[in-house]
Amino acid sequence: MRPAAAIAGTSVFLIAPATVAGFVPWYISRWHSAWTTRLAIPIKIAGALLILAAAAVIVESFARFAIKGLGTPSPALPTHYLVVSGLYRFVRNPMYIAVASIILGQAFIFGSLALLAYATLVCAAFHLFVMTYEEPKLRTKFGSAYTEYCAEVPRWIPRTSPWMGDSSAHAAGS
Repeated sequence: MRPAAAIAGTSVFLIAPATVAGFVPWYISRWHSAWTTRLAIPIKIAGALLILAAAAVIVESFARFAIKGLGTPSPALPTHYLVVSGLYRFVRNPMYIAVASIILGQAFIFGSLALLAYATLVCAAFHLFVMTYEEPKLRTKFGSAYTEYCAEVPRWIPRTSPWMGDSSAHAAGS
């Protein structure tokens, strides 16, 4: 895939996280706050900061998939290269973590237990998808490069220092 096509495809695929972390939370909560106390202000601020940080992670990860991986986050138009640079040196699934974090941030802002429950369901769905589809597909496509990467970089809890490996020619560089 050419870089321009990868960027265009990745931009279109932004609809998926926008739906999961934007439209569905709005549909559940109507973005109405259940908070009745001023003590909630620090929690709301924490939620807003979480959303901002997670949105930056999504944008960075999507750009990395297009530019370094020459593909998209969509299983229909996957990357040509294994992306192991940037935030992917710390954790294997920064996009999924960021989407869940945006939902959690909204739960904090609106004091919504329903959004907290939804975030839990989204995390479970992501985990099942990663375990049953994504990781087996990546192992098949990238072989030992992906196996080495998995051995060094955690799936969900980030490392404290970046993994510096670049296991094969199939991996996109830093």
